Amino acid sequence: PQAPSARNDIRDCSTDPPYLPPTATNTTTQLAALRDTMRAHRVHAYIVPSTDAHMSEYISKRDARLGWLTGFTGSAGTSAVTQDRAALWTDSRYWTQAERELDCNWELQRTTSIESIVMWILEAVPVGGIISLDPFLFSIATWNSYSQALHGSGRTLLPLETNLVDQVWGDQRPPPSSSEIYILPAAFTGSSWQEKVAGIRQQMEQHVRRPTAVLLSGLEETAWLFNLRGDDIPYNPVFYSYTLLTNTSISLFVDGSRLSAAARESLRSHCPGPLCVELQEYGQVSAHLRHYTQGTVTVWLGTEYTTYGLYSIIPREKLLEESYSPVMKAKAVKNAREQELLRAAHVRDAVAVIQYLLWLEKTVPQGQVNKFSGAQHIDALRWAQEHSHGPSFQSISASG
Repeated sequence: PQAPSARNDIRDCSTDPPYLPPTATNTTTQLAALRDTMRAHRVHAYIVPSTDAHMSEYISKRDARLGWLTGFTGSAGTSAVTQDRAALWTDSRYWTQAERELDCNWELQRTTSIESIVMWILEAVPVGGIISLDPFLFSIATWNSYSQALHGSGRTLLPLETNLVDQVWGDQRPPPSSSEIYILPAAFTGSSWQEKVAGIRQQMEQHVRRPTAVLLSGLEETAWLFNLRGDDIPYNPVFYSYTLLTNTSISLFVDGSRLSAAARESLRSHCPGPLCVELQEYGQVSAHLRHYTQGTVTVWLGTEYTTYGLYSIIPREKLLEESYSPVMKAKAVKNAREQELLRAAHVRDAVAVIQYLLWLEKTVPQGQVNKFSGAQHIDALRWAQEHSHGPSFQSISASG
């Protein structure tokens, strides 16, 4: 029983039995299964991030490993699990939400610093212990931070290509997207994908290091380069893919069965030849990269969007690292047509916002609108505008 003044929308793990609000998820089964798998792999601590293999800001349901394991649905967090402890780290936006969603299996750490995570692990894992993670879900910088912080501690940081959460999640894990990958009409691009490829190849030739290939991991990089769009992630017009672009070949790693007929025809229209896009299975990127880097090559990549898993495949002397790939930089510079389209899109959006403000003026005094219905209404007004593909994030509605 709760004292009358206590909040009943957040957990209280100090009572016996603990108090959990109806929004909390029971994670006992998931944790027990993960711990069994950790024992089988001789792992003493396992780190689970909230990211996907492309360092996306938003992720698909299939990649929501942290949410499935912990019950926490915030967009940013990291968890660590040992045989007898489990903790979640998140920032101040989500502290109250975490107290509503976590059960008492979890310690909530009100910080996101890697130092804090490592201190907790050193306390929970004895000397000689193995700390593991999936290297295809961590950025190069994050991996390096863990590696440096654990160096000399007597514990081993071991990358495991088998994702232990996926193994436990099994066939309950949401399936990959099967929706169509389509071409962005030429009227909206300002330049063809062939022109974009030629521009990137020219940069490769002019670079002092003369790289032989550019590796693209960010989902928006491949979407921009080929003028393709998808809807694998809510609010983002992207699809799961990698690209390896060399001076003479183009490899696109994607589920080819999802390409529209027009998209496939566009990509294959210059075959054979240097503008022929070879379609490869999405899951083959590591093997392909491993094979490619056996030659006399230099691979140019952007470290912000490349995971440590892919990065570690490439020998250091064959790497050209910059924060952002040449494609990400080229994408950031809008041509005249794109600038014109941006302005037109903002005018259409402004019309929807003005319609919304007028509607609010009429309906709020009548007491007929709340924050949620208000957000739904502005979404509907935006959808009604020409060329709308929906909002870029869930509408955030607040008053008072």
